[in-house]
Amino acid sequence: MRFFWSLYVWITGWKIHKNFPYHLDKCVLIVAPHTSAWDFVVGLAIRSVRHLEHVKYLGKDSLFKGPFAFIFKSTGGFPVDRFNKHNMVDQVVGLFNSHEKFVLALSPEGTRKKTERLRTGFYHIAKNAGVPIVMVGLDFGKKEVTFAEPFYTTSNEAEDFKKIISFFAPLQGKIPEYGMSHLIDTYANNNA
Repeated sequence: MRFFWSLYVWITGWKIHKNFPYHLDKCVLIVAPHTSAWDFVVGLAIRSVRHLEHVKYLGKDSLFKGPFAFIFKSTGGFPVDRFNKHNMVDQVVGLFNSHEKFVLALSPEGTRKKTERLRTGFYHIAKNAGVPIVMVGLDFGKKEVTFAEPFYTTSNEAEDFKKIISFFAPLQGKIPEYGMSHLIDTYANNNA
């Protein structure tokens, strides 16, 4: 598959800036802007080309029980029970705590549609698990993938979210109007 994905990246013209921080055994990757199902395709390509097969993502547990379960398992999917008594953050922190190495990719928006605020689950997962966050920007306008330097959450959540928005706001998603540029004022004027 690596040859196929390398060919896809080359034909479509995607470029990768900076490398994934391979020295990290555990981290939360937040990948954005998430505006289209094509984000998943580009993500799979980058995952293969950059030898990131260890990176996982979350999916509802029912996806891992049907005839297509092998697709989700083989592409790094990790099942979670959305209806469990324990909340999602605690479930995922448990995954970090029970694995020696665990890298998880999430969308900070939590949806492909335009949002007025980022979800906070990824932030609390990183904070409670004591792992860094690595921002991964998908810029469809420039066909560039950028890995930011890892950072740990601080005691100032509002400032942390301003940093996150500052990184993602200039990037153009596959559907540009669903991007994050409109969130700059929201996070500049309000607490996260």
